[in-house]
Amino acid sequence: MENSIWQLLESLKPKKGVTEVIINSPDNVYIEKEGDLIRLNVEIKPSDFDTFCHEVATQNQVKFGYEHPIVDGILPDGSRINIISNRYTDKFPAITIRKYLKNIRSFDELEGKFLISEKWIRFFKSLVAARVNIIVSGGTGCGKTTFLNLLLNELSPLERIITIEDTRELSFKSPNHVRLYTAMANSGIENPLQMRDLVKNTLRMRPDRIIVGEVRGAEAFDMLQAMNTGHDGSMCTLHANSPVEALARLENLFLFAGFEVPVNTVRKQISSAVDFIIQLDRNENGERIVSEVLELTRMEGQVISSQKIGMRSELALEFSGIVPACMKKLIPVGLESDFFVEI
Repeated sequence: MENSIWQLLESLKPKKGVTEVIINSPDNVYIEKEGDLIRLNVEIKPSDFDTFCHEVATQNQVKFGYEHPIVDGILPDGSRINIISNRYTDKFPAITIRKYLKNIRSFDELEGKFLISEKWIRFFKSLVAARVNIIVSGGTGCGKTTFLNLLLNELSPLERIITIEDTRELSFKSPNHVRLYTAMANSGIENPLQMRDLVKNTLRMRPDRIIVGEVRGAEAFDMLQAMNTGHDGSMCTLHANSPVEALARLENLFLFAGFEVPVNTVRKQISSAVDFIIQLDRNENGERIVSEVLELTRMEGQVISSQKIGMRSELALEFSGIVPACMKKLIPVGLESDFFVEI
């Protein structure tokens, strides 16, 4: 008989708007739909937990058990899954599944998602075409990966793209695209390469752009070096609740690389490498939104200078009225010189 957890996931496939599936115990199952957590009236067979967890581990070529209590991987449909064994929970393994909104494949299919207008879509497309370096920042579940995928789907097929991820989450079409993945500690690989090793190696792979799924450690140093040495148009996501927090977090991650350098030097590296921070959030209705667009404009003394190009009003993301400093890059890729002039 088929495993009841697989059956549950199959039954949820047709349901639109489900972004998370949370399984705490046989009779304690939730989904997140359009920002709301909803408890399901379902019951899973207790015996199916162990079978499901081992099947997922096998699919992801990792181990699961007493010595390897955590699995981070992907399911056959591309959803991201995290499992932590009952060695560290109350009784049953805790299973958390992040489902992506597959109906959003390009900016042209947004249909109101992220609450951005057609004018903003044109602006974001121009940023990609102009090869500016972008960080997509946001908290948990704000849609950072989904939004990064939207940007990546605007890339030219003539470019060579190298992506680096822990698990496969980026989804876009490019004929000259190499995917690199870190090996998890429970993969059985001796001395597995870490994110930083892969970022450093991309520099030898003739990339036009380097894309890091999420910067969360010392690889921030190498990512910034790449951005500063001719790999324009590189992008990554970063976990932070505001652009200011994103800059502070980037400073700290840079220092994780072990170099003893003055903070001012770190900030100079960041300010010369990063052009834009696109901040994502959730509004009071739980909808994923773009809440701020910040352009970094190099240094003023010991502080990274910046200007808000966009900010969230009560209803939508509004242009601030400030013309981006990089406007001379945007006009050649199709943005009108009077784009920011209010009529």
